[in-house]
Amino acid sequence: MILKVEKVGLGIETEDKLLNSLVENGKSHYPNEFGGFLVGYYSDDNRYLHITNTILPKSFKASKCSFERSTKGIKKKLDTYYKETPQKFYVGEWHTHPDNSPIPSMTDISAINAIINNRNACLANPVLLIIGYSKTKVDFGFYVWFENKLYRYE
Repeated sequence: MILKVEKVGLGIETEDKLLNSLVENGKSHYPNEFGGFLVGYYSDDNRYLHITNTILPKSFKASKCSFERSTKGIKKKLDTYYKETPQKFYVGEWHTHPDNSPIPSMTDISAINAIINNRNACLANPVLLIIGYSKTKVDFGFYVWFENKLYRYE
């Protein structure tokens, strides 16, 4: 899947296999939300973000309308990716919206702001993937934070 935000000039690319895995992980926690961390790398010209992996949290709190993950053990897993492929790093977050659309809530926007304001994250333009699904439909909402605004990939 390849998407682009024209206003920002940044494309995003990920394999369907990874997206299917995220959907299955999310559905396994139905009716609660579930999510994790996104790992990837930028193209040489910094015009495309390639999302390649996910890291699932070891602990989390979830309900039908919220998901709060822990960062325990995540640094070690990120270090492993970086050692194997130096250009891979933490690029953002993903979570599900069971029986709902993939539109960011105020909580989601606050979470992105927390990432931006976290000095340890070192991430200027985090990506947010929300997977909205029902029994008959799955919809992906990819977003990027750019110059204090959240843009949706089309």
